[in-house]
Amino acid sequence: MKIKIRIPDWMLSPWVMGMVILSAMAILISFIRMVVGIGPVSNLNDAYPWGFWISFDIYTGVALGAGAFTMAAVVYIFDLKKFTPLVRPSVLTGFLGYAMVAVALLVDLGRPENIWHMIIYQNHTSFLFEIGICVMTYLTVLLLEFIPVIFEGFRWNGVVHFFHKWLTLPLVILGVVLSTLHQSSLGSLTIIMPAKLHPLWWTPFIPILFFVSAVIVGFGMVIVESQISARALHRGIEINLLKVVASWIPYGSALYLILRFGQLAVEGKLGYLFTSGVYSLLFWIEILLIGIIPLVLFSQKKVRKSPNGLLYGALSVVLGVVLNRFDVSWIALGGRIFDTTGYVPSISEVLVSFGFVAASVLVFRYIALHFPLFVDEEEYQEENTIEQAHPVKAGD
Repeated sequence: MKIKIRIPDWMLSPWVMGMVILSAMAILISFIRMVVGIGPVSNLNDAYPWGFWISFDIYTGVALGAGAFTMAAVVYIFDLKKFTPLVRPSVLTGFLGYAMVAVALLVDLGRPENIWHMIIYQNHTSFLFEIGICVMTYLTVLLLEFIPVIFEGFRWNGVVHFFHKWLTLPLVILGVVLSTLHQSSLGSLTIIMPAKLHPLWWTPFIPILFFVSAVIVGFGMVIVESQISARALHRGIEINLLKVVASWIPYGSALYLILRFGQLAVEGKLGYLFTSGVYSLLFWIEILLIGIIPLVLFSQKKVRKSPNGLLYGALSVVLGVVLNRFDVSWIALGGRIFDTTGYVPSISEVLVSFGFVAASVLVFRYIALHFPLFVDEEEYQEENTIEQAHPVKAGD
């Protein structure tokens, strides 16, 4: 008798299989790192303790998870309920991003088993302590914000109602406070490095710049996530909501440009803009991606109404913030990327980081296919309109 083994349809996709392989490689390398130590899988050393993992997993991962707190604030604090369909996928993206940060940090730390020391032996004068506590707490908050979707999938309606009535708003407020603190404090880590970080990026105003750029990229990630998931899962795009979200980005980009050039002018650093070689080029690429391109594109209605226009403009913001975080935490920090004798990321470091991203995408895909992650925009608006037109009275 022949035994037939049926391969699930989702595994037949080459993209899915590629992500499965990447995820498996990341898990394997992480296991090897835990058994034999960090040396065999990483090129980090005492002279270069910060490398690809810090820039990609920590600095970039935290920034790209900002869509969770921005959309939650829009819906629950500013009471713009019509954007509710965008909240669930944004919170899930944020949760997976922060989970990736936590797992990557365990791989990056020299003694990961001692991470609990931070909770017991507290250093209240350290920005790193504040970031660690905020990220740990915010990861828990994101889980609690998202878990009603899982309960809803299992039809535990009583628990879902309890969460929405009593916990959602306090969790959102706490999440916004925590995000404001650690998004800005990631920049604060470099304040003690004026001799190492290039003058174009070192500034005591960097916490403000980090927070403003996090808000901008949060809206950008909402658009990118919605576009990619719509195309990959063959669902509709919330174009009426996304075009409004896109209309907010030019204000953030304009504010960022004013703060960035104002800071350089106040500190007398405008001369570095054209005299710093490659660093000047990297700076202007940042300005182009974060500020000028989205400002020009999203100021036009026809671009905001176009799915491709929305995607390209949002990708510009995302790539600009990613470059900024790499510049601050690695490239402009002593010119390491050009010092090939000091530190070059190992293949294992790159595979671990991209493998964690692939695993996050797979988890997102699974939840999207098996749980009520996406709320149909038209159905939500219709139900909301009916509820306002026919409010339920006591005793009905």
